[in-house]
Amino acid sequence: MQRKAYKDNIYNMQLSSSELPEDISEIDLTIFVACYNEEDNIAATLDEVFAALEELRLTHDVIVVDDGSHDASSVKVEEYVRANPHRALRLIRRKQNVGLGQNFVDAAFWGKGKYYRMVCGDNVEPRQALITIWRHIGEADLIIPYHAHRPKGRPLFRQAISWLYTRMINLLSGYRINYYNGLPIFRRYDVMRWHTYSHGFGFQADMVTRLLDRGATYLQVPVEVYDRDAQTSTALTMKNILSVSHVMLEIFLRRLAKALYGRKSRPATPGSVPPSDAQNAR
Repeated sequence: MQRKAYKDNIYNMQLSSSELPEDISEIDLTIFVACYNEEDNIAATLDEVFAALEELRLTHDVIVVDDGSHDASSVKVEEYVRANPHRALRLIRRKQNVGLGQNFVDAAFWGKGKYYRMVCGDNVEPRQALITIWRHIGEADLIIPYHAHRPKGRPLFRQAISWLYTRMINLLSGYRINYYNGLPIFRRYDVMRWHTYSHGFGFQADMVTRLLDRGATYLQVPVEVYDRDAQTSTALTMKNILSVSHVMLEIFLRRLAKALYGRKSRPATPGSVPPSDAQNAR
């Protein structure tokens, strides 16, 4: 019964604009595009994603997950598929909203790439920022982007909350990561094997620290991005605060366990790309 209910929550599972290779080793990167009420931004997001992939000549598949949108987001993606039949693009539509963390994990199972990354459907990452991040694929187990400067359009209050959140995660985990919510590149197998159980805003920090606890190497890459004009943050809802609090508790408990039984992560060489390289992402 549970399996049937899960299937009933998804339709248009296999809307595809091209046949994808069956051999996972033939694909470099799976991109999961998170979409919720993004009818005005999703097509432009896909343009930026495919332009970056094609410039780097990465073999790829792109999966858009419409998480129960109330607008015409899925219609826009369907139109994009029909207009670009040569591109490896799939649309998965959910009848009900299940949350970003759940979609992040599910899309890893639906993809076929060796590496895996999420892109938000609101088109806040310019093409050059994507290229700056993706050109480091394969240099470490985790490629962790961070903001070289305060994102254009982001209020100081949101910047302060982000700074405090990063410092708290570092304090609890014992790591010195510059930014946890920059959408890292993962090995897709790692997401499937060691995936987070968080559905809220803390799932990226949970995923990154979980893999670092297991000895993953990482490379931090500076980029320039921008926030959408007049965008209102939804991070400070009670639901998200409780979710993040739960993630923080799990991270701290894992640190205690690691002190007794675990291993220590090691930065890739070099551990961070020089901040000056972020100029390429402008």
